[in-house]
Amino acid sequence: MIKGYQTKILGMYDEIRQKEESDYRNRKIHIEKTHPEIIEIDRKIGRLCIELSISALKSIDNREGYLHNLKEKIMDLRVKKSELLVSNGFDMEYLNLHYRCNKCRDTGFIGNTKCSCFKQKVVDVYYTGSELKNMLKTHNFDNFKLDYYPSRKSELQSESPKKNMEKILSKSMNFLKNFHTSDENLLFYGSSGTGKTFLSHCITKELIDKGSFVVYRTAEELIRALKDIRFNNNSSLEELLIDCDLLIIDDLGTEQLSDFNKAEMFNLLNTKLLKQKKMLVSTNLTLESLLKTYSERITSRLMGNFTLCKFFGDDIRIKKNLNKSKHY
Repeated sequence: MIKGYQTKILGMYDEIRQKEESDYRNRKIHIEKTHPEIIEIDRKIGRLCIELSISALKSIDNREGYLHNLKEKIMDLRVKKSELLVSNGFDMEYLNLHYRCNKCRDTGFIGNTKCSCFKQKVVDVYYTGSELKNMLKTHNFDNFKLDYYPSRKSELQSESPKKNMEKILSKSMNFLKNFHTSDENLLFYGSSGTGKTFLSHCITKELIDKGSFVVYRTAEELIRALKDIRFNNNSSLEELLIDCDLLIIDDLGTEQLSDFNKAEMFNLLNTKLLKQKKMLVSTNLTLESLLKTYSERITSRLMGNFTLCKFFGDDIRIKKNLNKSKHY
């Protein structure tokens, strides 16, 4: 899917153009049968436009006046055509070829640059039918509940889990609000079951719904991908991880920790930071454990280039299971 997504999307644009061209021909046939006088005006406009183009190659006396007259005739005929279409109950653009995207005219490119509609199609193709897309139907802000976080603080914490979560939620909302104007990254850390992955999913859904391209990988999946890039020269996968709008690395610390894996992880983090491509990393490790587990090069980037969000409280998964068991 990763290697073939661009070919698939270009095929989608071909289908769109073929459909719009077919609809245009059918509209023209319909007008020719019911209002042939409109088609005759349309043909005159076409002939005059050709004459206007050819005149650029001819030697013509009073060229400026000649071109002005031609343009005036074309304009008058276009106005007359529009008036006839509207007076007969048609839209004035009825006899024009329609585009789903006027910026790129359904090609996906403006010059050599990919159009914004191309990016949206990448998002649609990449996530259609995926496990993550199905998960986001329930893992979203509509279902995010602060009730799972106790309002009472413990002796070990300066504030309650609920108050802490309200602050993290506020940081996440600011992250989304300023997504396209800041270079902020997020590091979610803390004990298991406190909502790190769920909130990551909520952020993912918000960005996908707005057309951003989010790549979500567990740390273990990411290491497999980095090996594929390194040993199989998978440039498409490398482009995906580097150039996506947001890379989410979940469960950092659960992957196999070898010197090779740590080096590849550092290279990825460093490359994305240099290119100002955003990341969200979540881990069950404490900051102290991160420092012991990873090289200084990795931890200095995680702690120096990421907004730190510490999660704590009861295990929400256990809470949910206990609540379910009460209903049986």
